Amino acid sequence: MSHIHDRRHKPSPFLVENIDLLPKGRALDLAMGGGRNAVYLAKIGYEAEGIDISREAVDAALELARESGVHLKARIQDLEGAVHFDKASYDVITCFNYLHRPLIPKMKDALRTGGTIVYETYIVDQTRFGRPRNPDHLLKRNELLHMFREFRCLRYREGIIENRKALAGIVAEKV
Repeated sequence: MSHIHDRRHKPSPFLVENIDLLPKGRALDLAMGGGRNAVYLAKIGYEAEGIDISREAVDAALELARESGVHLKARIQDLEGAVHFDKASYDVITCFNYLHRPLIPKMKDALRTGGTIVYETYIVDQTRFGRPRNPDHLLKRNELLHMFREFRCLRYREGIIENRKALAGIVAEKV
């Protein structure tokens, strides 16, 4: 049964809203899950790749790509292990709902000059949600902005999104 129209397979609104800011070319989606963002990028002409730790997620992403009639290069890898990306080899790198701080310098190195990062994940928001269970996996206020301070910030948002999620998102160009 086809599940292309399933809500879980819709790309991130933050990616879709900012797609016109991104250069065309080779895209890498980190912690891609079921592939919703990687497949979206492939559908609009990117040479898309995705990485996830879960075999089930990678299989689901490849199935979604097949159903969508696009090619997706995908691999199973632990992004918290000894991950390596070719230097200056991507035009776009996306990462959603995942945070592993040691990965940030590797993402920066893998991006070409003029390439763009699209990153959105959860933030600590004590005022709305009480004490988080694991603050190591949550951004502090303005942390995402500071992580990419040497990049040219094209878009940034932080706060309560859709009246329920505390998120920070950035679109930033490597200069």
